[in-house]
Amino acid sequence: MSTSPGNSPYHHGNLRQALLEAALVILEQQGEAGLGLRDLARAVGVSPAAPYRHFDSRAALLEALAVTGFQRFAARMEAVAASQPDDPMAAMGKTYVVFALQNANLFRLMFSPQLKKDSRPGLRMAADAAFDTLRHLVGGDVKKGRIKALAAWAKVHGLAVLLLDGQIAIRAGEDTEALIEEIISSL
Repeated sequence: MSTSPGNSPYHHGNLRQALLEAALVILEQQGEAGLGLRDLARAVGVSPAAPYRHFDSRAALLEALAVTGFQRFAARMEAVAASQPDDPMAAMGKTYVVFALQNANLFRLMFSPQLKKDSRPGLRMAADAAFDTLRHLVGGDVKKGRIKALAAWAKVHGLAVLLLDGQIAIRAGEDTEALIEEIISSL
């Protein structure tokens, strides 16, 4: 048996995280259709079987990506809330829409109907944690706070999707973030 470095198996420090990061890049560049576990293994430089140690299927990979998206989204929303802006709802709304525009394919995956949150507890927890940042901001009792948060979410989600789908045209020279702020402020 040879002990030369060329014959030793490749070891990755944190393969799961490396796979997720590579998958996020592929997702943004090629969309969900470009994601396959074998292609992902090739991109990270591991054997075709290696990703299956962390994701038993493509669906499990997509779920993990959506969880990652909700975690990153929640972190941004929490940072906005912690910064104590003059108008917290408008600041969170803008953050929501900007996140969607900066992470279009991840955002679409996070809210994809193919990922049914009811049958994926990890995904449900991540989505609920993200929603709770908004619900805590609006305050009030549980029922009224939930309704206010749902109303705010529906408005900014609709704006994000309209922008992503090109239904709201950005004119030449128009500042997208300023437009978002103006729309949100008028709600």
